[in-house]
Amino acid sequence: MGFREFVTIIAAMMMTNALAIDSMLPALPEIGHALGVATDNQRQWIITAYLLGFGAAQIFYGPLADRYGRKPVLLAGFGIYTLASLIAMFSGSFETMMAARVLQGIGAASTRVLAVSIVRDCYAGRKMAQVMSLAFIVFLAVPVVAPTLGQLIMLVAPWPFIFLFLAVFGGAVSLWALSRLPETLHPEDRLPIAPGRILAAFRFVLSDRVAVGYMLAMTLMLGSLFGFINSAQQVFADTFQAPELFTTIFAAVAIAMAVASVLNARLVGRFGTRRISHAALLGYIAFALVHAGVALSGHENLWSFALLQAGMMFCFGLTGPNFGSMAMEPLGHIAGTASAVQGFVTTVGGALIGFFIGQQFNGTTGPLMVGFATCGLAALAVVFFAEGGRLFRPRQGA
Repeated sequence: MGFREFVTIIAAMMMTNALAIDSMLPALPEIGHALGVATDNQRQWIITAYLLGFGAAQIFYGPLADRYGRKPVLLAGFGIYTLASLIAMFSGSFETMMAARVLQGIGAASTRVLAVSIVRDCYAGRKMAQVMSLAFIVFLAVPVVAPTLGQLIMLVAPWPFIFLFLAVFGGAVSLWALSRLPETLHPEDRLPIAPGRILAAFRFVLSDRVAVGYMLAMTLMLGSLFGFINSAQQVFADTFQAPELFTTIFAAVAIAMAVASVLNARLVGRFGTRRISHAALLGYIAFALVHAGVALSGHENLWSFALLQAGMMFCFGLTGPNFGSMAMEPLGHIAGTASAVQGFVTTVGGALIGFFIGQQFNGTTGPLMVGFATCGLAALAVVFFAEGGRLFRPRQGA
């Protein structure tokens, strides 16, 4: 497999997760109405249930991937994802939908753990960050097109066909992986599923200051992102009375993230992960504080929201791949388990933070912006902890 195909299939694996979140955002009102959801905020569970399944299952995929190899575990996860998508398609109650979404997240969790593990098997340091950034370019195209794709599907078919599309996509990527993706775990690196060894690996992951610090920082940043995703459709429909502009402005904000990842892939080899991500985190906090001030002062409008949100997400695009690479850098010898632990913490923690932020929606953007600013400041404090109180200092070529 050539470098370009390798990056593309990693991106496709990551897209599986993004599609399951973003493609149904325009359909949330219709899904809620069809399944008898009582309140608008309760619809956020359709996103959060998936994220909780996605996060919780990662803790199991790591040891399985370290024992049986990356490829068979990945294919099993794709099978669960495809089956769950079909169950969601035929859901007749909100409870069945929630169960299907949790199961869908459990299946998709394999793509998160295995994508990071496979890249770490093959690359390290700045090269790993470059590969992840290139994959992010394709991955971040999904939020640009997925809501519009969901909207287009609903123009010609009812909302269950969005889940049919997810099932078809999952099946197609699994066939691609089956036929083209090699096994990247060397036989001598396979580890038995021994409780003592797994607990020792967990302790190692959770005792390294750099790994823990950047894992927690990424959790906080994801929390703000999930808060935005949970609330976005309501913000456009209820706050600005402009639901027809939702997919367009959501896409513009996602493009800002994609541009940031393009720049990161070009610049990370020159400036290093720490200089870029630390500067981006400070920029994120600045945008968040300004946006919170605008929202709380009552001067928020559709265009201030779009511009400031795009600025924040641009900075987010420069932190995500670099924080992930730095969190994994000390843990290459237990990449599968490390990726599982970090995925569990960042996704479950981020989902709960994002759900809390989303549930504060009161018809204005104020609570959302306060949540963003709080998450950014807390992430900065954790980065200071990880770096021993100093920012912008390269370490071991990163």
